[in-house]
Amino acid sequence: MTRDWNTHEREVAVLGNTGAIATIAVKKIEPARKFYEGILGLKPVPTEESGVQTYKSGNSNVLVYESQYAGTNKATAATWGVEDLEGVVRDLKAKGVRFEHYDMPGATRKGDIHGTGKTKAAWFKDPDGNILAVVSE
Repeated sequence: MTRDWNTHEREVAVLGNTGAIATIAVKKIEPARKFYEGILGLKPVPTEESGVQTYKSGNSNVLVYESQYAGTNKATAATWGVEDLEGVVRDLKAKGVRFEHYDMPGATRKGDIHGTGKTKAAWFKDPDGNILAVVSE
């Protein structure tokens, strides 16, 4: 069977050339706005849909929506790659963000920042308990 390479490339890519959106469930959109806009500094995208807000974050989007399942995810919901992790942690702490501390095999912790080799990360929660992270390499 002869296969056209371009067709195969399209089949493999499926979503590989498409941007993804972080989707985060919250109990109520108004308190979430205060956190995502006021604390994290995300830029709201105009919407007319009730209970939903999309934010611009660099070249990505974050979709925040009302759900009865808000805060039930026990894993990281969204991660931001940053250059100055220490500065971001300091700035978020100054705005009242509390950081989470985890015991992870092979990781060390200095203050609120966990390290594994070249990678450093800090985790925090939004008002609904969603786990968010900032990471640098």
